[in-house]
Amino acid sequence: MKYFFRFSEKSARQIRDIKNAPHLEKRYKAVSKALGFLKQNPRHPSLQTHVYAAFKGPSGEKVFEAYAEQDTPAAYRIFFYYGETKGEIVILAVTPHP
Repeated sequence: MKYFFRFSEKSARQIRDIKNAPHLEKRYKAVSKALGFLKQNPRHPSLQTHVYAAFKGPSGEKVFEAYAEQDTPAAYRIFFYYGETKGEIVILAVTPHP
């Protein structure tokens, strides 16, 4: 199954900020690659996707954390939940590991 994204305002702004920051070019490439894997298979091994129990989605949905980077200080993570429509992934945040 191929998935599609819906971005929160926050996540869209975060991705735009990463893309527009020249010193974050490498991070933007890592995030873009991770989003590509996520769109194809949210359980792709390199994403190391798992439930992130520290918070829930706006209607109590389980939130998942996927790795965009590993073994890097302040490695970027993608936080998402599954939307109401089949195949929908709602991207909540793209941020350095909390």
